[in-house]
Amino acid sequence: MQNFAFGIDLGTGNIKIYNSADDSILNEKNMIAIQNKNTLFAYGDSAFEMFEKAPGNIVISNPVTNGVIADIKNMQTVLRCFIADLAGSKSSGADYYISVPTDVTEVEKRSFYDLVRDANVKAKKIMVVEKAIADGLGLDIDVKNSQGVMIVDVGYATTEISILSLGGIVLSKLIKVGGAKFDDAIRAAVRKEFNLMIGQKTAEKVKIGMRMLEEAGESAVVYGRDIVTGLPVEREIPTTLVDLALREHFDTIIDNIKVILERTPPELAADIYRHGVYLTGGSAVTNHFGELVSQGTNLKVNIADNAADSVACGLARVIKDDKYKSVAYSIQGMSK
Repeated sequence: MQNFAFGIDLGTGNIKIYNSADDSILNEKNMIAIQNKNTLFAYGDSAFEMFEKAPGNIVISNPVTNGVIADIKNMQTVLRCFIADLAGSKSSGADYYISVPTDVTEVEKRSFYDLVRDANVKAKKIMVVEKAIADGLGLDIDVKNSQGVMIVDVGYATTEISILSLGGIVLSKLIKVGGAKFDDAIRAAVRKEFNLMIGQKTAEKVKIGMRMLEEAGESAVVYGRDIVTGLPVEREIPTTLVDLALREHFDTIIDNIKVILERTPPELAADIYRHGVYLTGGSAVTNHFGELVSQGTNLKVNIADNAADSVACGLARVIKDDKYKSVAYSIQGMSK
């Protein structure tokens, strides 16, 4: 009989948890609100609702920064709360499969294991899966064959560019460009063009709604504070301004994709030419990004249908399908 299991993808922006009990994926903001320095006030989407609105005695933060755990104590609290929500207090324990970025130090990788081990979630077994491998499985690619696959995972704070073959990672590069940089670019452009300060959440809403606005031929309506008068105002922001603001960061990602392609062995490069580049991650669906990657590389671009949840879907396949159990491993030298 298969053990009860969770698959965990700790993103900087969102935490995704696959629950084998009901074959579901939880996807919430990876945020925590702490009141008076030591009292848990809110976590997940509830904490995000308070972001940029909280008084001084409530501190709201992301426990994960640039794809690695920055605040292990708060991350343990968030994980423990979500697992309790999913499993209930009567849980007798479970197996945990957690995704880790490839291009980080061994110490940073170990912290993902330590997080689950020390979070008091009754972990029976803790296994690690490389994030790019989980992405490939989540995209329904057979990562164990000899075909070369290029996956570009555009997350909230980082973009991971990987070449996969034979169940392993041939090349990988992690760059600190993602959805947060896109949001910052929109805020900077609006400030420069309209003397208007807008919040991070407002910028994110504009970014997400760009495609629909463009198709409807409408501008984005934002609310913020006028820098000159200091008063709250409403402004219409043309979609062309947002597109221009995002181009610099898109180009940075495309340049790094080219660097990886230049280092790819010829036979794997031939496979990538035939099958194209796979784009995934919550920020991969940003308006025009896919088209620009295609133009910049002269390759076909495949955008994942489940871009935000692809790693969690991949972890689900590892948990459910014995064929892929071997891609999960335990880090040596760690006590159970």
